[in-house]
Amino acid sequence: MNEIKPKREMLNYINVFRGLAILLIVAGHTMQLGNPGTILNDTAFEVLTGGTVLFIFISGFLFQHLSAKYEYKTYLKKKWTNVILPYVITAIPGIILCFTMPAAYGNPFEGLNPLAQIGVFLTTGRVHNVPTWYIPMIVIYFLLADVFIILERKKILYKLLPILFLVTFFVPRMAIEPEFLTGMSYFEKYVEYLKYILNGFVHFASLYVLGMYFSANKDKIDLCYTYRWWLILFMLAVSGCDIFLNYKFGISNNSISKIFLTLLVLGYLKHYDNAIKERIGLNKALDFIAKYSFSLFFIHWYIFFLFNEVFKTAKVLPVNCISQFIQASLLAGVRFCVVICVSLAILYFAKQVLQKLKVENTRSIIGV
Repeated sequence: MNEIKPKREMLNYINVFRGLAILLIVAGHTMQLGNPGTILNDTAFEVLTGGTVLFIFISGFLFQHLSAKYEYKTYLKKKWTNVILPYVITAIPGIILCFTMPAAYGNPFEGLNPLAQIGVFLTTGRVHNVPTWYIPMIVIYFLLADVFIILERKKILYKLLPILFLVTFFVPRMAIEPEFLTGMSYFEKYVEYLKYILNGFVHFASLYVLGMYFSANKDKIDLCYTYRWWLILFMLAVSGCDIFLNYKFGISNNSISKIFLTLLVLGYLKHYDNAIKERIGLNKALDFIAKYSFSLFFIHWYIFFLFNEVFKTAKVLPVNCISQFIQASLLAGVRFCVVICVSLAILYFAKQVLQKLKVENTRSIIGV
């Protein structure tokens, strides 16, 4: 009879990491500025976007960390309850906006049968709630969970990391926007969105496996702090090259620099884990954001859209002079704070209401 292994608890430094990752993702959406094709815009894009790298790394880390009692059917049932259901429920505002404000919200499937549109939205994520393209992509990882477990136990998985990193390097993320699909049929548009999801799965596979590797070899995390200055140097060098290539040739792959950032954050958080826990107020604040990170991920795009509609601001704030740069920077900071605070307030209130209604698992509804 196999020994029953105890359930492994969440590590504090990984919990804090979740909170920081969602803050970077929201910053990447709300703090973009500079006219397209300018060095400022390319720099903002390089520095602030790519938070998905951190999120997918954490997903792989937690998958391996909590795999002591892994059983495929149970695992999928939990993912259905804790990921897919809240994704579907929190998709409702986005679907309504796609139907009521198709031009402003950017719905390239306007005119298609409404039921078919809903199917397209939920299976791609990108249209009705831009950041949630991540959910259809991560579902592929969920479905392949057995493969990852088998390859790890046969000591094959981590030997594939060099190849997977080459894939991440040579298969950059696709760009897709409604305006790119002009003239295509509905089916062709849908195929493009599916390709976008598959591209993300292939591109980020190295980060998922890297997360599993560091979970299985937690002693190696200390090396990320030991060699932090080398990681910082490589991150800055890669970022500089990416900004230059994007500005000169329109070639960009900012996931590479975010790999170094991921290792740096991981190393620093583990090294200072006890110091963070001793600062009770700070740790509670970071824990609060971490607990709400997934639900914040689900709804922040709606608040971002409404902010832009109410205050008549562009998604990417234009900059033509120094004074406008200062104004745009301040506005970007304010927009980031408003989106975070309003989203958290809505989610906290919703959770309190659901609990008063005796809903046992609020996570299956709003993700927290």
